[in-house]
Amino acid sequence: MNLDTMTNSSIATEVGHRIEQMRLEQNLTQQQVADEIGLSRVSYRKLAGGMGKFENIIAVLRVLGRLDLIEPLITETTFSPIEQLKLKGKQRQRATGVDVEKVDTNTKKPEPRLDW
Repeated sequence: MNLDTMTNSSIATEVGHRIEQMRLEQNLTQQQVADEIGLSRVSYRKLAGGMGKFENIIAVLRVLGRLDLIEPLITETTFSPIEQLKLKGKQRQRATGVDVEKVDTNTKKPEPRLDW
């Protein structure tokens, strides 16, 4: 599956389908999972259809014992040693942004700015 070619909605629907598959593998009813996380069965069905809040998806994954699936989303990132020296021990709070016109569409990386 190539996520880059899918819409946000279709990715959300796929996540819902996969949650449903995990629920069925554990032989739990929609009502059991919904009760466990404090949702109505209708709200759970919406979540399984790709229209759930991220917090509720996390709650379902917790009930299913699959919080490990969230780990890749929240891996800790660090700045390069040079960038850390520039920050002088402070934590970065803002981004400078990227010129939209200057982004190379093949690599999706900004082109280097020329200062001449």
